Amino acid sequence: MDGIVLLKDDHKTVEKLFKQFEKAGDTAHTEKRKIADQVIQELTTHTWIEEKIFYPAAREAAPDTKDHVLESVEEHHVVLWMLSELKNLDPADERFDAKMTVLIENVRHHVEEEEKEWFPEVRKAMGRNRLIELGEQMEEAKKKAPHDPLAVPSADE
Repeated sequence: MDGIVLLKDDHKTVEKLFKQFEKAGDTAHTEKRKIADQVIQELTTHTWIEEKIFYPAAREAAPDTKDHVLESVEEHHVVLWMLSELKNLDPADERFDAKMTVLIENVRHHVEEEEKEWFPEVRKAMGRNRLIELGEQMEEAKKKAPHDPLAVPSADE
């Protein structure tokens, strides 16, 4: 599978979870915990494969995207921190929904920038064969991704 298609599929998976969370009632604590746990797993894995495999390859193929990559890594840092807090927060806590809402807003912003501004540039620079190769590497790497958001090393480590 093409690496950009794989990342977009991840984005769709997370967006579905976000919509489920937004539709859950105010007192649906058990359902919200389950959804939040799925979001934590999906975003932790996604962030890890992007930073470990996709971003370095994209930066090499399209050097003009350096600033976007650096900004994305910082956005990931914020998201991972929020995920680590959500992981241990009781869904009945008054901050749970607020924290999840801010997470959703941040991720949606990040996804929009990637898909509209950055991915087309990377696709043009890389070409189909390289993107398929990256997609296979990322699919394989998903199996080894950490489950703890704070175990995702930052790009400067």
